[in-house]
Formats: sequence, structure tokens, C-alpha cells
Amino acid sequence: MAGRERGTELTPGQGPGGPAPADVAGLAVLLRSWRVRAGQRRGLGAPLPQSEVADDIGMSVRWYRDLERGTTPRLDPRVLSRLADVLGLDVDERAALHFHAFGGTPYAPRPHAGDPAVLPALQQQVDRQLPRPAYVTDTRWDIVTYNSAMAEWFPWVLARDANLIRWGLTTQEAREQLVDWPRHAYIYLAMIRFAMAERPDEPGLSALLREVLQDPTCRRLWEERTCIVGNRDGHRFRLSLPHVSPGTVDVVTQVLLPAGHPGLRFVVLGSAPSSPADD
Repeated sequence: MAGRERGTELTPGQGPGGPAPADVAGLAVLLRSWRVRAGQRRGLGAPLPQSEVADDIGMSVRWYRDLERGTTPRLDPRVLSRLADVLGLDVDERAALHFHAFGGTPYAPRPHAGDPAVLPALQQQVDRQLPRPAYVTDTRWDIVTYNSAMAEWFPWVLARDANLIRWGLTTQEAREQLVDWPRHAYIYLAMIRFAMAERPDEPGLSALLREVLQDPTCRRLWEERTCIVGNRDGHRFRLSLPHVSPGTVDVVTQVLLPAGHPGLRFVVLGSAPSSPADD
């Protein structure tokens, strides 16, 4: 089981990594990005005007401008629903909007992953997935547990501080093994955005984002696209694992969220028909 690395919450402008996570992953940043995309989709050649957004949701221009400046006025589900419609948000983006508006997920704190009552049951289910690789991660993608197939495919999970996002975004090994790595990177970064909206008080997420954005390539990809992805359930992609197969391996990811342990993700890598990566 992986060890724990917990960071501290950052304040605006703190640290050598540039702006704090709240400044690069907050609601104001997302709203501006979504408004730009909405204008592109309508063929305007410019962002959808703030005045049009405000008019369509039945609020004042000043109210919406304050929202984009980082001020969170009193919000209600009806206003959020209209705003999501105007900006053309998908399911994950709508969820992130609500998380930001209401301070994150209403879930109660989960049991600690190392709790004796939790880990054995999870390990049993993970082992039952053999010969398919399977693993469990926590709120910041630390590896909680895994089966022998996962360890064979990805020996990095054996490290005490194994973390999926850190491995996937910052290591050369990941850039070689994940075919079309930039697509994976965009999704990993998009999942960080979603997680930070869902759990704004989780300091480990801020520390992880700060670490990732110190990588120049990750910083560039983060700034290129403002994407939101809840998880990788159903995503198909290719792996280059010479120690497992002489050719590429086509897989599909199944993500299960244990109801009794909010924040944990149970992931299984299943076989998929050979096809171009479509995640």
C-alpha cells in the first residue's frame, strides 16, 4: 500500500510554482474559458458577451461580472442550471459548477484507506479481477492497493509513495508507455480540475497540482485547455508495454466508486478491441 504525502494549502502567489491552485483552477477561470468556448460554438469569433450571459440567465451584468471576478454571490440551483445551459456545459462541467457554487461535495469524510476494516475487503475485490490489472486510489490518486497483474504491468505502483497522476504527468516512463501521451495528460489535468472543485478543502490536491505544474509541458497543456473530467470510466486507449506484450495493448478503463468509501476509486483495466485511442 502506498505511503501518504500530504501538502499544505497555498495562498495566492505563494511558492515558486507561480499562482496558487485557487487562481488557476477556480470558478472564475472556468467561467471565462467556458464563455470563450460558447462564443466559438456560436461562430461569434469572440467570447460570448457577459451581457448576453447575464440576460439569458435573468441576472444583472454586474452580478455576472462579479462572478467572473471571483466573487461568489448567493446562488441557487435554478440559476446554475440556466448558466450551464447558456454556456453549453457537459455533465462533468455542470457538476464542477455546482461544486464551486456550494463549496464542494456534500459527502461525509471517508474512512482512512489504511483502516483495517477497509483495506482487506478492497484487496479481496481487487484480487478477484485477475488476470486483469486493478487498483484503488484515494482522493489525490495515491495508490491504496493493487493486484499482482497491476504490479506486473506497472512496477511503479510498488513504491511507497506511488501516485497515478504524478506518474502519468511527470515521468518519462509514462510518456513512453501511454500511447499518444498528450491526450492522457489533458485528461489527467482535467480530472485534477474536477477533484479540486469537488473537494476544495483537500490540501493534498493543491500540493499535487503545484507539483505537476512545475513541469513546463504540463503547465503549457494546463493553460491550453480548460477541461473538466470526473473520471476515466469507459475510456479506451493504447499502452506500449514491451515487458508485457511485443505490440501495443488496447485497454478500456472501468471505474467504480465504492458507496461506503467516498473518495476512493476502484479501477480495472479490461481488454478492448484494437482501435485508435479515443479517450
